[in-house]
Amino acid sequence: MSADEASWDDVDGYLIDRLVHEDEALVQARASAARTVMPGAAVAPNQGAFLSLVAQIAGARRVLEFGTLAGYSTIWLARAVGPTGSVVTLEIDEPTAAVARENFERAGVAGTVEQIVGPAIDSARALIEAGTEPFDLVFIDADKPNNPHYLDAALRLSHPGTVIICDNVVRGGAVADPDSDDPPILGTQALLDRLGTDDAVTATALQTVGIKGWDGFAIAVVRSVG
Repeated sequence: MSADEASWDDVDGYLIDRLVHEDEALVQARASAARTVMPGAAVAPNQGAFLSLVAQIAGARRVLEFGTLAGYSTIWLARAVGPTGSVVTLEIDEPTAAVARENFERAGVAGTVEQIVGPAIDSARALIEAGTEPFDLVFIDADKPNNPHYLDAALRLSHPGTVIICDNVVRGGAVADPDSDDPPILGTQALLDRLGTDDAVTATALQTVGIKGWDGFAIAVVRSVG
């Protein structure tokens, strides 16, 4: 770890200690990520709190999440929408989904969360075909090669004013490599290209550093649908 990276961790620790309040359910959910298909991939505590704040600022009552893992971010979002809201979360791996369900019960949000197990793009298309009510906030944090497909589905499941957040769009700076042939990079580049050229959305992206390394997120507001 470089000196810069050590400083990133220290600052994140400082901010989390002072601003983020995890109860035991969140602590256990974060720890249980070790039992999922992608240990260490969950958002950091301050990022979970950020998602919660965005959901509250947006007045979100219906949230769609691509990628559940242990359900750490799901819990933050479910608590933000409250008991009268709902979070639909999509996870491909059943053993991982089972870990998340344990965490939802422990956190007291099982009644707020609807978990759909299977390939996320298939699940999202089923929601579209069923005429599901549009969502107020969409969080995309699943397999990166499918990012443009997830964005397309998210737009079809949105209404004007829907907020879309896409995680891990910087990827250690690799997203800026025009010659990359790495599928996660190509998927992320395609997502950003769509966000930047589609008149139906207004978007930006920010780099982040911290205990999750050098990465970032894109955030968009849907202006029109159809």
